[in-house]
Amino acid sequence: MADRPVTRYFITDRCIACGTCLAVCRQSCIAGGRPPFVIRDSACVQCGVCAEKCPVRAIVTVKG
Repeated sequence: MADRPVTRYFITDRCIACGTCLAVCRQSCIAGGRPPFVIRDSACVQCGVCAEKCPVRAIVTVKG
């Protein structure tokens, strides 16, 4: 059985550290601090809420 592709999320340098992604993250996988914030793959459940709510589209997705 082949492994299913995994969606990975990355916060780019467009991040303005507004905190929206931190506020909506269900797993606390986003590490705060100076921009850009960091998404910890080990905690992320690929729900996509952070990318959906980001006001400046700083979060990009990569499948694979």
